[in-house]
Amino acid sequence: MAGALHSYSGQALTLMGDKGRFVVPSDFRKTVRASSDDKRILCLAKHDRWDCLVGFGLSREAELESQLDREEDAALRLGREYDRELRASQLFGFEKIPFDDSGRFTMPDFLKSEGLIGDQLFFRGGGRFFTIWDPQILQIQGDEWKAAIAGCKSLLADLDAKGKRA
Repeated sequence: MAGALHSYSGQALTLMGDKGRFVVPSDFRKTVRASSDDKRILCLAKHDRWDCLVGFGLSREAELESQLDREEDAALRLGREYDRELRASQLFGFEKIPFDDSGRFTMPDFLKSEGLIGDQLFFRGGGRFFTIWDPQILQIQGDEWKAAIAGCKSLLADLDAKGKRA
C-alpha cells in the first residue's frame, strides 16, 4: 500500500437494496481494496465544496498528511494564515465503512443527509478519489458537470429500459 498510487476512473450507478444497503461498484471496489491492503474498508466523507460525498481507500491517509504540509507551506509563502488543526479535522473527518465481498455497505444516516443522498448513488471517478452523487442533485449542477450529468442520465435510462427502476 505504501507509495502505491491508486486511481479511480469511470462511472457507475447503484440503487439502495435490501436492508437499506448500497453497493460499491466492482471497478471502484477493486481499487478501494487494493488501496487498503486488501481490507474491505471504504472511506467516505462529505465533499468540502460540492453537494456529494467523496470516497477513497485507506492509502489516502498518508496523502492527506502530505496535502496538509503543502497547504501550510503555500500559506506561509503567501503570508496567509493557516489553521492546520481545522484543516486536518476537515480532511480526516471521513468515516471508515466496512463492505462485504459483494460490495454491500450501510451508509450512516448523517452521511446520507450531508451528501443529500436518496436511494440511488452515481459514482464518478476523480483520480485519487471518487465522488458519489444523488442523481437528482447532480442534475442541477452547472455546466462544468455536463459530462457527468450525461453519463448519469445514460445509466438511469439503461435501468429504466431494464425495468429496474420505479
